[in-house]
Amino acid sequence: MTKHILVLSASVGAGHVRAAQAVELALRQTVPQARIKNIDILSLTNTAFRRLYGKAYLDLVNKAPHVLGYFYDLMDRPSKSGRSGSDRLRLLVEKLNLKAFTRLLREEPCDLVINTHFLPAEIIAALRRDGKLSVPQVTVTTDFETHRLWVNQPCDRYFTATEEGAQYLQSWGVPADTTFAYGIPIHPVFVEPKDRGGCLSRHGLAGDRPIILQMAGGFGVGPIEKIYQAILELAQPVEVVVVAGRNEKLKAELEALPSPDRHRTHILGFTEQIDELMAVADLVVSKPGGLTTSETLARGAAMVIVNPTPGQESRNSDYLLENGAAIKVNNLATLTHKVAPLLENPDRLAQLKANARRLARPRAAFDVVERSLELIKAATV
Repeated sequence: MTKHILVLSASVGAGHVRAAQAVELALRQTVPQARIKNIDILSLTNTAFRRLYGKAYLDLVNKAPHVLGYFYDLMDRPSKSGRSGSDRLRLLVEKLNLKAFTRLLREEPCDLVINTHFLPAEIIAALRRDGKLSVPQVTVTTDFETHRLWVNQPCDRYFTATEEGAQYLQSWGVPADTTFAYGIPIHPVFVEPKDRGGCLSRHGLAGDRPIILQMAGGFGVGPIEKIYQAILELAQPVEVVVVAGRNEKLKAELEALPSPDRHRTHILGFTEQIDELMAVADLVVSKPGGLTTSETLARGAAMVIVNPTPGQESRNSDYLLENGAAIKVNNLATLTHKVAPLLENPDRLAQLKANARRLARPRAAFDVVERSLELIKAATV
């Protein structure tokens, strides 16, 4: 009998959705006969809740990141009586605004749910506690540390990026035998080796000098122009590739900026060839989102951390720095000061790249899928 699998995410930032896409692709390769649906559950709610939950997050990232960090830490604190009053109120609001989602679960029974955001996992866990649903669910975290909000029991398995993340979930009462440190799911294309010469040729890159890849994220937000100008101040000739994402206005503004003759520059919009660009990059300059960081590690590039959002991204920074796979620029005025010595020291750069490769988990999506499918097999025995 054909199995029905739901992959659920929430478009709060881009990472959760990209992780869900990676899991979906791995599922389609592993069980092509299965019926698979990948749903952003914020597409099943009203405009007001969708804006509050998704757009408000992006607004805070851009305009008040320290406020976001404050609430991140606040919501990670324990309550003396288990689920706090704010937890119960939040769940009530979510249920009221996600009735279409609960109706979908009831009207389209499935055999397995894989969550890449805690919102659907929380709803499903509540339905299971109330005896209204029995579907097995797993949760896939998307940063290198975990947070209390990811704990939603009952949940049959939790997949974390690191052992530390698994240990933290266990400190909240998650059974150790249900936690697995498999990495963050990224697109299966990152599993495939890439020929450097072919990648250079396809993207019009010379490759005769260090290549710096500047990432602006899918939305092209943040101090991208200031970062780019700081890179151009490097005295050593470099080849700079900037991915401006879907922000066409930003792309045009960057293209209009003068570049010193010693550098070569390439300004790109949205591209689906990030894996090839990372494969030839020596340095990736980016915010340390979980997905972008995991992709960078998979391609063995060193990372230059800029502008981390307080909360999960600052913790991702800690992980990279502790493991010697990145340097961090706290002030853009010092970017040249931090990057120039690295480019002038090939041995140090090589060590950072080697450490990145050591941390890489390019098969995370397949590992998550394989372990999740065991729940379906167990149910049919």
